[in-house]
Amino acid sequence: MTRSDMSDGELAETLARAAGALLLDLRTSSGMAGRELGDAGDAAANELLVTALRKARPNDGLLSEESKDTKDRLSQKRVWIIDPVDGTREYGEGRDDWAVHVGLSVDGKAAIGAVALPALEMTLSSERPDISPRRADTLRMVVSRSRPAKEAVAVSKKLDAELIPMGSAGAKAMAIVRGEADVYLHSGGQYEWDNCAPVAVAQAHGLHCSRIDGGPLAYNCRNPYLPDLLICHKQDAETILALVGSS
Repeated sequence: MTRSDMSDGELAETLARAAGALLLDLRTSSGMAGRELGDAGDAAANELLVTALRKARPNDGLLSEESKDTKDRLSQKRVWIIDPVDGTREYGEGRDDWAVHVGLSVDGKAAIGAVALPALEMTLSSERPDISPRRADTLRMVVSRSRPAKEAVAVSKKLDAELIPMGSAGAKAMAIVRGEADVYLHSGGQYEWDNCAPVAVAQAHGLHCSRIDGGPLAYNCRNPYLPDLLICHKQDAETILALVGSS
């Protein structure tokens, strides 16, 4: 089967896994570290993903963190939204909480996605929602390692939730899918490539995904800035959104 013959979900998963393998090999064999490794990884993974998507889906639009944006995508129904290395700093530091995002927006919604966690040897996909996210009795909330969002900290206190510092957006979102955490509440600023693929995967696994005011997450917008996000178990969404509104 060639990549052009794959379903969108199969393609997203295959490419996320391939980019992850490339990044692991680069980190092991290049002798680079830190910012130098992060920049090299971004460039190499972006070239792999963009080249493959242009070949496999030549009529689709494309938005990548590492490529110059053009407005051609705005007239297209289907737009691939990718982040070649989500968590460049974590990747460069040799950590495992970084990811590769390959998402597909259809009519402005996160329709298809794959998130590779290469250092954990794991790729999660909207095509194969084969995990049932587990909710803990005491809620666990993932937050930024360096700059926890003030709304998340305030809500965690009201919920008596445990805070779990973690790196990339993809790693945080997949922690909910994997049952390692229960809430990802972010208000510190993101772009569409930070959460399109994670949201598609989380939704396929039955989780709630929205803006922190409860509104929908919109993709392929003229300005790709998408600053806030809530991913959690559906049973907790109403309570968390109310707490955000009152904080």
